[in-house]
Amino acid sequence: MSKAPRADKQPHPADRHDLIRVHGARENNLKDVSIEIPKRRLTVFTGVSGSGKSSLVFDTIAAESQRLINETYSTFVQGFMPTLARPEVDVLDGLTTAIIVDQQRMGADPRSTVGTATDANAMLRILFSRLGKPHIGPPSAYAFNVPSVTARGAITVERGDKKTVKATFNRTGGMCPRCEGRGSVSDIDLTQLYDDSKSLDEGALTIPGYTPGGWNYRLYSESGLVDPAKPIRRYTKKELQAFLHHEPTRMKIAGINMTYEGLVPRIQKSFLAKDKEGMQPHIRAFVDRAVTFTTCPECDGTRLAEGARSSKIKRVSIADACAMQISDLAAWVRGLKEPSVAPLLTALQLTLDSFVEIGLGYLSLDRPAGTLSGGEAQRVKMIRHLGSSLTDVTYVFDEPTVGLHPHDIQRMNELLLQLRDKGNTVLVVEHKPETIAIADHVVDLGPGAGTEGGTVCFEGTVDGLRTGGTVTGRHFDDRASVKDTVREPTGSLEIRGATTHNLRDVDVDIPLGVLAVVTGVAGSGKSSLVHGSIPASDDVVSIDQSPIRGSRRSNPATYTGLLDPIRKAFAKANGVKPALFSANSEGACPTCNGAGVIYTDLGIMAGVTSTCEDCEGKRFQASVLEYLLGGRDISQVLGMSVTEAVEFFGSGEASTPAAQRILARLADVGLGYLSLGQPLTTLSGGERQRLKLATNMGEKGAVYILDEPTTGLHLADVEQLLGLLDRLVDSGKSVIVVEHHQAVMAHADWIIDLGPGAGHDGGKVVFEGTPADLVAARSTLTGEHLAAYVGA
Repeated sequence: MSKAPRADKQPHPADRHDLIRVHGARENNLKDVSIEIPKRRLTVFTGVSGSGKSSLVFDTIAAESQRLINETYSTFVQGFMPTLARPEVDVLDGLTTAIIVDQQRMGADPRSTVGTATDANAMLRILFSRLGKPHIGPPSAYAFNVPSVTARGAITVERGDKKTVKATFNRTGGMCPRCEGRGSVSDIDLTQLYDDSKSLDEGALTIPGYTPGGWNYRLYSESGLVDPAKPIRRYTKKELQAFLHHEPTRMKIAGINMTYEGLVPRIQKSFLAKDKEGMQPHIRAFVDRAVTFTTCPECDGTRLAEGARSSKIKRVSIADACAMQISDLAAWVRGLKEPSVAPLLTALQLTLDSFVEIGLGYLSLDRPAGTLSGGEAQRVKMIRHLGSSLTDVTYVFDEPTVGLHPHDIQRMNELLLQLRDKGNTVLVVEHKPETIAIADHVVDLGPGAGTEGGTVCFEGTVDGLRTGGTVTGRHFDDRASVKDTVREPTGSLEIRGATTHNLRDVDVDIPLGVLAVVTGVAGSGKSSLVHGSIPASDDVVSIDQSPIRGSRRSNPATYTGLLDPIRKAFAKANGVKPALFSANSEGACPTCNGAGVIYTDLGIMAGVTSTCEDCEGKRFQASVLEYLLGGRDISQVLGMSVTEAVEFFGSGEASTPAAQRILARLADVGLGYLSLGQPLTTLSGGERQRLKLATNMGEKGAVYILDEPTTGLHLADVEQLLGLLDRLVDSGKSVIVVEHHQAVMAHADWIIDLGPGAGHDGGKVVFEGTPADLVAARSTLTGEHLAAYVGA
């Protein structure tokens, strides 16, 4: 039956909703922003660091979309979800489901790997349970997260309407019984847990969180199993066994029913069940001191029980498959021709090919998820969306080019365009001109950072941005030129026979006293060379990409140690004690406990955060605010930006040289706009890394190692960073930078280029010399991209 053509050419009413409208956004530093974003297009948000990009995209648009979706679930389900408050905005219209692909590190669980974080591991387990010889059981028999269980007694097993009573029950799991699926075993140094010359009453335990009088301490001192007045070295064998290795037992301690267990298993459960990367610094320091980790001798680090390792397909076990480089595993799976599992092989092939396509073919499925960089974690999260059948979804990306070589950025751009062409709205927060160039629509925020930002400076096309006169527009076509003269090295750091991860017996001399840049495609072995081969010492200050951990009570003043000299200056000027000027101590407002806000839990609805009425968000008691320094109270000082504080503490009554030194370093790394009391939780990834850089610059090291310091930096700020690196070198330091940014490469005195590819295709030094020589030779991928960048 043929359809009659529609007489009218009027669009369908449903097709009119092709814009996301934001009206009156005031989240964080946004100043009543109103904007219209086209749907099913690629929109890039840019602007200097701290201009309000993340506040608009993540904290307003994506947050409201997620909140509205959460409200569609039943009240019971919502109880298990994070409660999201409505963002500060008057109108948000035309929203679609938002999928956020951010740079948050992946779960720091020690059993989380690249394979378990995607569907690849699950599919491999099913494949081996079907085709593996000898057959050892269902998919769970190949899972290192599932222990084997044998139970005895009357167990009723229901199948349909039949009930069978069994005397024994078995479940075959793949977990190595020795290391419990962690791949490593730990030995605890007992001398680091307690001082055996003291008794429990004298405070023998030296474990963080086990302070005399606390519940952790009373569990042992009041258990009745050991004599708390007797020095530990005089315990009998029975007492020592009860103190260190007792099985978990319910008993009454200090009138309360508690579970008592030996100190060693308790430490293993509370400290060693977590990944070290996710621990607070003082806990991590204790674990480093007290625990040695060695590869599990029973499973050889594969995490799998003997049965799972013995079952093979074409002489390859599941442990071998997970240890392969993903690009090799994809080729191996392609060679399996088995009609009975054809759909599974197709799905597995698609997932593995996605890894290769996105530039992560150099990883292996057994790589712990906690060891991935922010950029790698973001791309692993992307994999599950690439093959998705969903359309008309809003994908939100936070600097997807982080950690990518210019060669890899081209691939990333193609993937973003693929997502858009499937009919999705793609919102990208980005600084790299290569990615801004592919946008259908550009939103430039600014003009400055912090209180100087928060407005839309430009909206339109890329060509319009170039001529728009904004900071981004002016710097869009900036190109650094290769230096005419380079510094002469004062010595060299010799690395011989480096084999960490994929390095192939690398010998290289890194020159000292100059700016040396280590570069190469993602996965070529840069971080392995720099972090794995340069021994840690007092002379080496290493600033890596591990995230700063801090609560919303932490701020730049507490993190950098700036608050100490400020508190002392206030105390000295007013003749009172320094603890009064801490919002976490005696001076805190009693109503909000120094948080500045009151959190009201509304049960089944999203909680509400409101400013504390007693202290009006100032966090301190009214009596503390009567003490002044240079005419300002402590809350006014914490409200200052770094730039204002430099002036305030530089001269006059408030002159404090110790504070001045820390503030000067914060200004040096381009954080002059941050306010001293701004919660760390509101800082972007790039801001946190530069905060770490400013803190570490005060150390006395002779060699500075920086891992991608341009992360999160606007084109205009890169110039300032180069100036900072120059000042470090000119002051007699050696600076080694792992970097992809061509402006930093061009500015280097010496370049070490690793490659030629990633994973086992990399791990070699393919070039060492000056940037000018690299451009002239064009013998590597980096050389070609750098030559195109400088216009050679």
